[in-house]
Amino acid sequence: MCFTAQSAEVDTGMEMLPVDALARAAVAEIQSGMIVGLGTGMTAARGIVALAERVKAEKLAIQCVPTSHASETVARSYQLPIIDFAMVEKVDFIFDGADEVDPQLRMLKGKGGAIVRERIVAHASTRSIYMVGQNKLVDRLGQSCTLPIAVMAFGLASVRTRLRDLGLNGVIRRTLDGQFFLTDNGHLLIDVSIENHDLDELAAELDQIAGVADHGLFLTECQELLVETPTGIEKMARKVTA
Repeated sequence: MCFTAQSAEVDTGMEMLPVDALARAAVAEIQSGMIVGLGTGMTAARGIVALAERVKAEKLAIQCVPTSHASETVARSYQLPIIDFAMVEKVDFIFDGADEVDPQLRMLKGKGGAIVRERIVAHASTRSIYMVGQNKLVDRLGQSCTLPIAVMAFGLASVRTRLRDLGLNGVIRRTLDGQFFLTDNGHLLIDVSIENHDLDELAAELDQIAGVADHGLFLTECQELLVETPTGIEKMARKVTA
């Protein structure tokens, strides 16, 4: 399925974000009455603006669950209604971006640092759509991006030792002014290189390390992927095995 490529610039009050074919395709199935998860990152922000465009034009009655303070800021700047996720049992739809996607629609995420909330909302969602540029498609995850691992500061040294035992060497992410980067949940991020690891085994091993809150291997969350190409938007769906 393809959508004709087109784009327009929209002023968020903070910066110019495009409302384009990819963003519009990602939010096309959202309907009144839905609770919608809002992903994090520049691509997801484009979807938030496209959703606001639809809400205004079609008078959609929805409620939104942002996966980060940054996404909430964009959503509120467009008057999208925000609901407290602590009181929500199920989300109808989530759209988000990814840093890398392999042919099996397994994803590497986390450049924006919101992996904990992104995964929680994704797992609460009935429908999940992710959107990327064609350059984010890779043969194997970790080709061009490091894997972020969210960890508690308490016990940091012991966690790093466990990671090194798995062959995972990396650095603690810092801000441009040299301070430690903290996620919205107060976690540190360790960005590690992954090369010859079995991804399913690695994800399972990381899940078992006390002190690791989450990681950027999103191996099953993507139901559908929208890919921005020079000729339009291509849709890929996860194969369902019997």
